[in-house]
Amino acid sequence: MNKTTSKPAHTKQDFPVIGIGASAGGLDAFKRFIKAIPLDSGMAYVIVQHLAPLHESMLTEILGHTTKIPTHTITNNINLAPDNIYVIPENKMLTTSDGVLKLEERNGAKINRAVDIFFTSLAKVHKRLSVGVVLSGMGTDGTLGLKSIKDFGGLTFAQDNYTADYKSMPQSAINADTVDFILSPEKIPKKLIDIFGK
Repeated sequence: MNKTTSKPAHTKQDFPVIGIGASAGGLDAFKRFIKAIPLDSGMAYVIVQHLAPLHESMLTEILGHTTKIPTHTITNNINLAPDNIYVIPENKMLTTSDGVLKLEERNGAKINRAVDIFFTSLAKVHKRLSVGVVLSGMGTDGTLGLKSIKDFGGLTFAQDNYTADYKSMPQSAINADTVDFILSPEKIPKKLIDIFGK
């Protein structure tokens, strides 16, 4: 189990930060994605999943068994560091500010916009080093966030229709012309390495 409550020391924010959003069908897509991440990619990964608000999430533990990369449940004001995976807890909204992740309580809105909110803050802070990835899910969450990332010079990805269990989230982003690359989850990390190198 890779769950930890410790906070990595503050690091200079000169590395890519990969935001990965999903809802329905996201667990399988997350697993396929993180299995393909090298241990020393030099990037930080932030997972934003639509979670049931009243049930404790086991997502960190599940993903921690999939990779040897340190995997953390996000706590308020945790610092981003490369070669770490950060997972949103249940019933929270997430933003980033200069490499520090910040949590707020969900406001009870019927439509969950956690991915849009995080991606938009990621774009404003990390600009060309921000990357947004929309995986399997229902609805349109992530589309506006990917547009913000593109507007600030970052890169955007969506899961292809052939591998997504639920297609509407990635397809919404594709239809809105906010996606640079359409790939299966396991092919996205290699593309990131090809682009950013080591």
